[in-house]
Formats: sequence, C-alpha cells, structure tokens
Amino acid sequence: MKKYTDQGKVDTRSGFGAGLTELGRTNPNVIALCADLVGSLKMQDFIDENPDRFIQVGIAEANMMGIAAGLTIGGKIPFTGTFANFSTGRVYDQIRQSIAYSGKNVKICASHAGITLGEDGATHQILEDIGLMKMLPGMTVINPCDFNQTKVATMAIADYQGPVYLRFGRPKVANFITDDIPFEIGKGIVLNPGNDVTIVATGHLVWEALLAAETLETEGISAEVINIHTIKPLDVDLLTNSVKKTKCVVTAEEHNYLGGLGESVAGALARAAPAPQEFVATQDTFGESGTPAQLMEKYGLNKNAIINAVKKVIIRK
Repeated sequence: MKKYTDQGKVDTRSGFGAGLTELGRTNPNVIALCADLVGSLKMQDFIDENPDRFIQVGIAEANMMGIAAGLTIGGKIPFTGTFANFSTGRVYDQIRQSIAYSGKNVKICASHAGITLGEDGATHQILEDIGLMKMLPGMTVINPCDFNQTKVATMAIADYQGPVYLRFGRPKVANFITDDIPFEIGKGIVLNPGNDVTIVATGHLVWEALLAAETLETEGISAEVINIHTIKPLDVDLLTNSVKKTKCVVTAEEHNYLGGLGESVAGALARAAPAPQEFVATQDTFGESGTPAQLMEKYGLNKNAIINAVKKVIIRK
C-alpha cells in the first residue's frame, strides 16, 4: 500500500484563501464577494492585494448571489464566500433562478460545511448542501479533501466555464495530497489500488479512508481508495472499472446519505455495474454542538466506521 504523510494539519478554508490570493495575482477578471465573513473564509490577503476587486456585501447573501450573477455579464469571474449553510439553503432560489438557470459563470465558495463546523450547532451545520447543488442542471459540485487540493481546486474553477459549487471546511485536518497527484475537474483519483473492496470518499473522509485501508491491509483486506473530489460530474468510468474488479463498494462523506456522494455512486453503478454498497454518512439527521472530533465519532464519520462498513459489504458480494 502506498503510504501518505500528513504534512501538518491545516484547514481547507485556508486552502481556498491561498488559491484565491494566487488568482488575484494571475487572473484580473476574478472578483471576490463576501457576506461579512472575511476572516472565516481567509479572504484578507486577496483583499489587501486587490482592494478594488472585492465587494463586502454584508449579511445579505441573496443580494450577493444577484450581484455575482450580474458581474458575469461583463466578463468577470465572481467568487462568493460565506458558510455552506448560507451559500445554499438560504439563497437556493437566487442560485437556481439567477445563476444555474442561465448558466452564469459564478463560483459559489462555501466554508464550514458539514458537522465539523462544530460548536455552532445544527443551525449552522448543513448536511444536505451537496444534494441541493448537484440537482441543479449545469451545476458542477467539488468537495476537495485537504489544504493542497482545495488550493488547486480554487484555481482550477476560475478556468472552468459555468457555475461551480466549491465546498470546504473549518477544522484543521491532515494535509497529504502532494504535487505529483493531479487535479482535474470531473476526474477521480485512485490513491491506493486494491482488489477486495472499493472505498469511494470525498472531503474530510478521504484521509479517514486511507487510514482505514492501512488497518484493513493488516487484516488481509485489499482496499482500493478513490478520492472523488468532483461529485458532479461524477467519474463514472473510474468507479465502474474499480467496482467491476472488487465487486463491492463503500462510500464515505460528511453529508447526509440521502442526496450525497453515496447516492450518486449508487445511481451510476445501478446502470453500469450493480454491486453491494454501504454508506458511511449521516443517517437523515441534523447535527448538534460539539467538537469536530466528538461529532465525527458520534455520527460515524471516521476510520472505524469505514472499516466496519467494509466488513459488512464484503460478506454481501
């Protein structure tokens, strides 16, 4: 098994900030907008270097989406920034009508996604945003796994024509993606080849999937770990080829099992390579207050949950 090294724990939102800052230096059409959360979205460096390309909208997220849609008409590439809950649920009508319906080139950048938002509790922890956004026609949905991948994803979406939902988080997590691992929108990455089970993970659960695969290897189970950073469009060919080999699959995500990565994978495989599947995800519930580690443990979103799911699914194939 290939070994991955945690280069130092850092939050994925800082990866977004680093990518946005680099874009400010290289792409004069990039405009940043924020709904009163500059510090949380790590946008200050971009603002310091490009004060004339930043719009502080305040706590007016719906207005932010409308402004962003309008900016695209003049050829600008707007990056909106706020928490994932406010980036989707609060402004769904504006996104649907003003951005998705007309295919506006808006980049909806959403921090503090999932339950790892932590102590702020259920009102701020959105676990249904991937489902909301992937159902919009023409919307691309990206959920990178660490600082490095979030930075390159942020830069990549500036060159991609069309609306994008970019999801990232608050807590400091393992940073392990190296420069030799490519990033291409719509293309998953096999991080570890295996023959007995396919583990398909996204976001914070990718590192947990790699940890699970290490433990499983000591027990004689060969796990293929796939990083699906782009949930829509889904890399169906990669998934199909893997599952045809392993004959079973586990999906892992910090999201409700309804409407998330798992359902996308199940739908794709039902048409191409039907196989037993287990879902590591929240089970149709809201979150609650707690530390990220406490919540990931309680809601079964970690290495141990993935290992248990693998052992369940293998006996079903």
